[in-house]
Amino acid sequence: MRGDRTTTPGAGTGTGVSGEPQPPRRRARTAGRRASARAYRNPLTRLLGAGRRPPEGRSTTAYDLAVRRRLLLALSALLTLSLFLSYQGVHGDADPLRTASAPAVLSLDTAQYALGQAQRDAGAAAPTSDFQKQISVAAHSLAAAAGDDVGGPAGRQALQTVAGLITMYAVKVQRSQLQPDQDVLREAYRSYATSILTDKGSGIQARLTVLQRQQRAAVHRQTSFGPLLWLAWTTTLLLALALATALVETQLFLRHRFRRRYNRHLVAAGVLLLGGVAVTVLFTVWTHQGMADTRALLERRLDGADITEAGRDTASYLAHTGFRAAAAVWILIGGILLMALAETGLRRHIDDYRFRPR
Repeated sequence: MRGDRTTTPGAGTGTGVSGEPQPPRRRARTAGRRASARAYRNPLTRLLGAGRRPPEGRSTTAYDLAVRRRLLLALSALLTLSLFLSYQGVHGDADPLRTASAPAVLSLDTAQYALGQAQRDAGAAAPTSDFQKQISVAAHSLAAAAGDDVGGPAGRQALQTVAGLITMYAVKVQRSQLQPDQDVLREAYRSYATSILTDKGSGIQARLTVLQRQQRAAVHRQTSFGPLLWLAWTTTLLLALALATALVETQLFLRHRFRRRYNRHLVAAGVLLLGGVAVTVLFTVWTHQGMADTRALLERRLDGADITEAGRDTASYLAHTGFRAAAAVWILIGGILLMALAETGLRRHIDDYRFRPR
């Protein structure tokens, strides 16, 4: 008929593919599913494994609690790992520096100084007790350096070689002193002893200088605060800030949603976080400052009374580093406790919504 109008299937608002109107409830469910899918595509939501966000019109409290719980646990775990590695990066070298590297440098300096004094006494007309004393000091210092594991197996082998050369040097000096004055044999023994001590390629002093240089390089490596440590500590502090922000936001969320002024578990977690980070940073600053002072003290070769004074100063700079290094295990314990507090602080609310009828 002329007045009839033809209706196109699916045309107009609220119609389906067959041309039938789509019920409002179905349209709401469709929009809700689309919104849920968009929320699920959120990288943070997918990373936390929180599942799909409930459609519009339904309660999102359980979902919001689950997201915050997973976020707090993830940040706590990452912070614990990062703080432990950063802390160990500084304190892990403090105890070896105090017990081995620094004493080894002082032992080598003592041996070098004692041999210089022995060379001065080697020109005496007859054997003297001062010469024997200096040789004994040098031998004892080398034994102490070997006990500090200077340079590993190669360093111990070098120290054994030097110890053998010192014994040979002492024998030649004593033989020269037993010969008559102006005797050719006396001069020959003395010349040979001098070459054993001062030869630039293979003499005792040259070998000790190489060992001293290597050991001071080891001290420099142990006391350096390089780019990796800066990056590790920067990451740690950023994670601590992120976790503190998440704890505050979760506390405000619970206060707004459940009308509870404070969540004691989250407050305790915040106190533990701030206190733990502050203590570890303070310990690290103290330890690094002591290590830096030790490096500055040992950078130059020491002689005589300066060696004894340097030993006392080094012991003072590195005091309590062993205790602070052992505190690393408390970082792991604190991280576990932090995660437990975050879990228990939200678990009761999550359980309440888990078993509510829908």
